[in-house]
Amino acid sequence: MSNEVEPKVIDRVKEIVLGFGDKYFDHEGNLKRHSLVNALRSYDMDLMSALISDEFVSTHYTMNIADKTIFLKDKFEEMLQYQSVWMGSYTQFENRIGITAGGRFINDSEDVTLAFPYKDSVLKAGMTKEDFDKDDLSADEPFLNETIAKAEIDTLLDEKILHHVKKYTVNGEEEVFNFTDEDNLVIKGNNLIALHSIKERYEGKVKCIFIDPPYYFKKTKEVDAFKYNSNFKLSTWLVFMKDRLKIAKELLQEGGTIWISVGEDGMHYLKVLADDIFGKDHFIGTIPRRTRNSKSDVPFNFSQDFDWILTYTNVSDINKVVGRTVERKYYTTEDLPGRPWRIADLTKQTTAKERPNSYFTIVDPNTGKEYPASEKRTWCITSDTFDYYYENKAIVFPDDYDFLNIQKPYMRKFKDEDDNTGKLSSVISDLQITDFLTALLMNSKNKDGNIEIDELMGRESFGYAKPENMIKAILDVATTENDLVLDFFMGSGTTQAVSMKMNRRFIGIEQMDYIDTVSVNRLNQVIKGEQGGISKDVEWQGGSSFIYVELMEKNRGYIDSVLRAKDENELRSVYKRMSDEENGADLDFRVDLQKYVDTEFWLRPIDEQKQLLVKIIDKNQLYFDYSEIDDNNVSCLLTNAEISFNKSFYEKGEE
Repeated sequence: MSNEVEPKVIDRVKEIVLGFGDKYFDHEGNLKRHSLVNALRSYDMDLMSALISDEFVSTHYTMNIADKTIFLKDKFEEMLQYQSVWMGSYTQFENRIGITAGGRFINDSEDVTLAFPYKDSVLKAGMTKEDFDKDDLSADEPFLNETIAKAEIDTLLDEKILHHVKKYTVNGEEEVFNFTDEDNLVIKGNNLIALHSIKERYEGKVKCIFIDPPYYFKKTKEVDAFKYNSNFKLSTWLVFMKDRLKIAKELLQEGGTIWISVGEDGMHYLKVLADDIFGKDHFIGTIPRRTRNSKSDVPFNFSQDFDWILTYTNVSDINKVVGRTVERKYYTTEDLPGRPWRIADLTKQTTAKERPNSYFTIVDPNTGKEYPASEKRTWCITSDTFDYYYENKAIVFPDDYDFLNIQKPYMRKFKDEDDNTGKLSSVISDLQITDFLTALLMNSKNKDGNIEIDELMGRESFGYAKPENMIKAILDVATTENDLVLDFFMGSGTTQAVSMKMNRRFIGIEQMDYIDTVSVNRLNQVIKGEQGGISKDVEWQGGSSFIYVELMEKNRGYIDSVLRAKDENELRSVYKRMSDEENGADLDFRVDLQKYVDTEFWLRPIDEQKQLLVKIIDKNQLYFDYSEIDDNNVSCLLTNAEISFNKSFYEKGEE
């Protein structure tokens, strides 16, 4: 099959401009595209009239506004300039990268600007990082590392129909007709498309997002690696992350946080990208997670035993978006019956020069003993407010109680006041913290997650699961009960399992087939009261529920069939179905199938045949749009319960 196959529209243009003689053809009969572009830019009325009078051109390059036909001249010009070779690209940048002017390359224009090739594109890609030799862990979409220019995206990111809807409870599977804000949700399907499908319902409502996306590796890994575009390995990964982080930001509620797990190779690149998306002023911190004990056979003889968590929010740093609960020691004394209390530091990190009113000597009214302030660390009260605090029992002196071993005055804090404020203590980046950072540095290694999965369903079910203790540490400081938690790289379901055990609501998204055998299976065991992971720490006894849905496949089903074909005969059968004019796949209108899939096509290696067939499928139509749900040809594929559920999910707020 020749690489010089031209799009169907070029063949049609040739037929149209034949009426102008040799004006738009060279001596070899080739179309003089540059001459056509110049004529269009000069608004040649004869040429433009001939073009928009043609049914094929009119269908794809005109639009009606106020009963007037508008010729999409720029779009038509772009096709002439950038699609000389049609290999299924949805972007001018797949085959050409360089300096552009006004969206056109330098050799097409005079004004020059530098354009990042993926700046305005969406990457539609597979996300597997599993072992390809296992049938149930095979990649659904290993060839779909494609960039799609915004101009070519129409319905790709519209809301999609949800089907195979079921609710899992302690009583098993149940049919469900409606969705409420209290329901937990698990979605099977491409996570970028799923995120856009839930955007309207959940925009600004998610308190915490944790994701463990495919890592970027400088060197290709046999396992736990994303299959990148070999020419733009790092760029591809960054665009893949950019598109998902941008929509994730829109889902966060004010003061919410996002926690992104990332490896050493990609951490600094992702930090720059995330700074751009969330704002560098909204960066909370970088948290290390120890992944293993040290190894000896490592580059430079240096064992890098950590990966990292980048944490962001969407509010300024004066907001306390994280906090931890501290177990405090309270005293009960006869002089204050029914009011347990504790002591706290009465000094403040300000100098006498900075806070002169707090630089004074405190005198114990009972003993007359004097306690001068430090020049470098003054009292946190002033000389004017001392009497107020003392009269309200808020100051404790060394001679007040025999059991206190203190050498200076302290502030008294009552338990009822602590309880009423609900204020959480700061999360300190210090190894002395025994709960949060100790969990991440000591008790969250990869082997801990592997052991938990092994105990639940066998080690071969899933690799590199994050341990429950790690997610608990994050949810402890970033959420409270009934908050909404999102993880759109769901994997084995650790985030959802921990959320359920900690009484948080959750959304999980996963496109891989193991969602049925691993993720859903795990959550079912949680509902039944399994005692692994953090269960004993939080006294989990089972209960709760979640609703499982799938994005309803359209072209995605044909893509799966192409990728799973075992030989050429099976692939030819799939091609026959997808090329059926009435009931086949939605194909890009620019391809001429008779030229594209010719005799020479079937002489190519089968992997190349698969890649080329996947390319001609319209990626805008991977799943059925919700807007099609009332179409008789679509609604007949759904149950009454599924139709009711979709309308309940998407039309909330419209009624």
